[in-house]
Amino acid sequence: MIAGVAIDNITMTGALRFIEERIRQKDVSYMVTPNVDHIVKLQKDVEFRHIYKQATAALPDGMPVLWAGRFLKTPLKEKVSGSDLVYKICETAALKGYRLFFLGGRPGAARQAKERLNERFPSLQIVGTHCPPMGFELDAGENKKIEVMIKGVRPDILLVGLGAPKQEKWIYKYHKRLQVPVSIGVGASFEFMAGMVKRAPRFMQRAGLEWFWRLMMEPRRLWKRYLVNDMQFFWLILTQKFMGTVEIR
Repeated sequence: MIAGVAIDNITMTGALRFIEERIRQKDVSYMVTPNVDHIVKLQKDVEFRHIYKQATAALPDGMPVLWAGRFLKTPLKEKVSGSDLVYKICETAALKGYRLFFLGGRPGAARQAKERLNERFPSLQIVGTHCPPMGFELDAGENKKIEVMIKGVRPDILLVGLGAPKQEKWIYKYHKRLQVPVSIGVGASFEFMAGMVKRAPRFMQRAGLEWFWRLMMEPRRLWKRYLVNDMQFFWLILTQKFMGTVEIR
C-alpha cells in the first residue's frame, strides 16, 4: 500500500501471464497503472478511487513508485510501466494471435503506431484504431459508435490512450458492455510508438528521470503536472513513513 493505494507486487512477465489468463478465461476485466500522477489524483477523486478498487490488477508504473516502496519497507519487484507493457503486449500478441484495438491518442497517433508496429511484427492483428473527438465522453452518439466499432471486431485487448483519469473512467463505464477480456489505460503510449513524442533514453528511464525528459519535451503542457501537482507525492510518502498511514479523504 503506497499513499493509500494498493499496488500488486508483480513483474512484467507476471503481468503478461495475467493478461493471457484473462484472455484464456474469456474474462471481462481492466487493469490500472499507478504512477505518481495517479496516486496524487486518487487522493481527492472519489470516482477514480472506486475504479481503482474494482480493477483486476494495479501495476507499479515508474521508478518513484518503486523507490517509495523501498523507503516504506514494502519493496516492489519491478517497474511495469504502461508504455513498456504495451510493446510487450504487442510482441506477445503477434506470437499468439491476440487481437488488439487502439482507442485514443492524438489525431493519427494510433493509426501511425499500428503501421509502425506492423512493420516490426507483421503477424500482429491490430483490428481497429479510433481517435475520438474532444469531449466525446459526453456524446452518447459517439460512444455508441465506438461501442459498435469495438464489438464488431472482437478484440482480446483494448488499449485506451486518453490520459488519466479520463481513460480509466471511460474504461470502467464501458468495459462490461464491450466484453473485451482486458482493457488498459496507456496514456501517451500511442504517441511514443508513432514517433510523435520521443521517449526518454533508457538511462533516464532507469534513473527515474523520465518525467524530467517529458517536461523538457512538452514544458507548456506538463509543467504544472510535474512541478506542482505531482510534488504532493513526496509529502504523502513522508506522511506514511512517519505517521504510519495515509488516509484518503
